[in-house]
Amino acid sequence: MRLAVLADIHGNADALRAVLHDARAQGAEGLIVNGDVVNRGPDSVAALEVLMNLPAAFPLGVRFTLGNHDDLVRLWQARSNLLPAGWFSDPFWGATAWSAEQLERAGVLHTPADWPMSLTLSAPGLTDVLVAHGTPHEYREGISERTALERVAELSEGGRYGVLIGSHIHRQADAVFELPGGQSVHVLNTGAVGAPADGDPRAGYLLLTATLQGWQTELRRVPYDRAGILRRFETSGLLGMGLSAQIFRDEIVTARSLYTPFWSWTEAEQLPRTAVTWAAFLRQHPAQSGYPVLPKT
Repeated sequence: MRLAVLADIHGNADALRAVLHDARAQGAEGLIVNGDVVNRGPDSVAALEVLMNLPAAFPLGVRFTLGNHDDLVRLWQARSNLLPAGWFSDPFWGATAWSAEQLERAGVLHTPADWPMSLTLSAPGLTDVLVAHGTPHEYREGISERTALERVAELSEGGRYGVLIGSHIHRQADAVFELPGGQSVHVLNTGAVGAPADGDPRAGYLLLTATLQGWQTELRRVPYDRAGILRRFETSGLLGMGLSAQIFRDEIVTARSLYTPFWSWTEAEQLPRTAVTWAAFLRQHPAQSGYPVLPKT
């Protein structure tokens, strides 16, 4: 049994198609989409429709888990009180509002409504595998080699799950943790299909294979032509939706995380998220952004 586990497509249909082509070429029989199909990029509707029409291509089927952006667009469109009220009038959120509207018009906004927070994979004679966008109770908690040993022990239920697979952090990870009781837990992160944040622009995903020797894993990277997705930021109208849309586009160009550190910086400094503060952030954090150093004027 060979499965492809992919996540963080973020409205990038070109990267998604490249990964699906590679997964089939590698003999993947089933597909697990580990959250964040939509938002950020211009192709949220297209990416979701591609995945919903895939079952025939994968004999073992296609399964989904819920990502924070899959949930965010639904909460946004419902004007949920789970989101700060000030967000709805803040132009910085224009890109999210645009994506939510596109999904609702296409009639697919609520497709993720019944996606679970996690999945358990089992195979005869092998340890169970836990798959979640973040963790089973918090889709914004990424796991990697930096996860504390105590947290790995908790998430693995003391070693019941011998493999933990997460996404969300937009970079791949592969580490083995030795628990105090002697069990080992393999922690993997799929990385991102649509918006990698490790400096490598290629789409990333995970191949997971059940063998007589145990679960075999391979973190793969797939090149694709980014010209199309960058062009659609402009032709779709998304790029005109404000600063966040520009940042999402720049994340594809640089293959770096820009949105989250900018958000955290403005929160810490109690600053609005505007073009002026964005320029200030880039001047103060040139290495993190992946851009050339800007003048201090």
